[in-house]
Amino acid sequence: MTGRPVPAVSPGHGGLDGATARRRYVTVSFLFWLPIGMSIATGVLLFTERGMGLAAIAGFYAVHSLTAAAMELPTGGLSDVIGRRPVLAIAGLLNLTAFTLIGLGAAGWAIALGMGLMGLARALSSGPAEAWYVDTVHAHAGPDADLRTGLARGSSATSAALALGTLLGGGLPWLLGLAPGLGEWPADTTGGLVIPLSVPALLGALVEGVFVLYVLSALPEPPRPRTTLRRVMGGVPAAIAAGLRLGARDALIRRILLTASAAGAALAAVELLTPGRAAALMGTAESGALVFAGLACAGFLCSALGSQLAPFVARFTGGSERAVLASLGLVTLGLTLLGLTTHTMSPLATTVAVTGYGLVYLGLGAAGPNENDLLHRRVDASGRATALSVQSLSLQLVAAGAGLGAGALPPGPLPWLLAATAVLAGALLWVRRAAPAPPHHGPSATGGPVAAPVPAGPLHDTAPEEIHPHARPT
Repeated sequence: MTGRPVPAVSPGHGGLDGATARRRYVTVSFLFWLPIGMSIATGVLLFTERGMGLAAIAGFYAVHSLTAAAMELPTGGLSDVIGRRPVLAIAGLLNLTAFTLIGLGAAGWAIALGMGLMGLARALSSGPAEAWYVDTVHAHAGPDADLRTGLARGSSATSAALALGTLLGGGLPWLLGLAPGLGEWPADTTGGLVIPLSVPALLGALVEGVFVLYVLSALPEPPRPRTTLRRVMGGVPAAIAAGLRLGARDALIRRILLTASAAGAALAAVELLTPGRAAALMGTAESGALVFAGLACAGFLCSALGSQLAPFVARFTGGSERAVLASLGLVTLGLTLLGLTTHTMSPLATTVAVTGYGLVYLGLGAAGPNENDLLHRRVDASGRATALSVQSLSLQLVAAGAGLGAGALPPGPLPWLLAATAVLAGALLWVRRAAPAPPHHGPSATGGPVAAPVPAGPLHDTAPEEIHPHARPT
């Protein structure tokens, strides 16, 4: 017996301990991102087969990013007001509809609508699952409980889902093309609505149905005060205003938001430009989709590895801040290698490009958990989902602009090198450590200074009393 008090378990979280909460958070992360992974390998190539040019395709992705950006703060605030579970369920239903439209849509408006709904689902899902996990762990083990391990495993599950989904999505059209007549059968029976490249999106819609059922059955949370539509709509603007004040209030949070913007530039370049390079290498869309699926799977596995290594990188470099700096350095190197190899398809250049692709995802995977560990120790439970939405907003806005820019620029190294410059600028923000925050009682997990969390805004009374946080170490 140590004589230390044992934190009371919040009945509102179903009496879940930290390990159970972690498993359910990992499962939710996997189920949500698996269908998205299934659409990655075929997305650009599917739109091309539908007769869309690269500029139009960049516009579709901009619709996704701008919708997500426009709705990030309102939906993050909604989660803090009405709860994490209903918002996640709505996100799953929107994705189900989006994948159906993308899989069946032959017209530009249908594809744009599907991408917009997917962007709205992205905004809805960007904070609630992680906020539910952190709230549940704090309710069971107290505000000083370890978060980094669970966040890393959730990030690894996301990467694993994207890797597996990309392999399935890229392999299905190729397998359908192997059997004589099988590849043409869906198009013949549906009047051209269903083609081999659209099958992964339609299968993803089915997985989203499973996601919704799991969320409704496996994520208990405390009852929130009775509310009305008027109160909900009144609480969301307050959460938006609170989210916009986060970066202005705290220099560390401002760094995190700017780093998310740099990651958006990197991801926009990789997601838009890599499928075309794969198709050009192989000569056909279906073969290009298969090659890109394998490449994307390797990238996501690198991201999962980076997430698993995030705690080690933090210990090795001397803290989460230095870990972010080192991780973004890898991303910059990877983008530079991809840019320098655009004009040749020799075996050596291809190997260097694949290495660069892997470094991009390895670095992003290692940076994410360390950034979010810093973020969660700066905000409290009533605004946690809002803070995550502000972070995602920063990524989506820059991703939209960077994607449009990359689509408009001539093919070659320039789009890649501009993305590398943006990430390098984000890395340089972490060269100097943040100034110590006001001290707080209680030990830091790393032995360093501790700080009181920054409240995200006036929504403290919307969360039940048992999940109000105490100060957490930075």
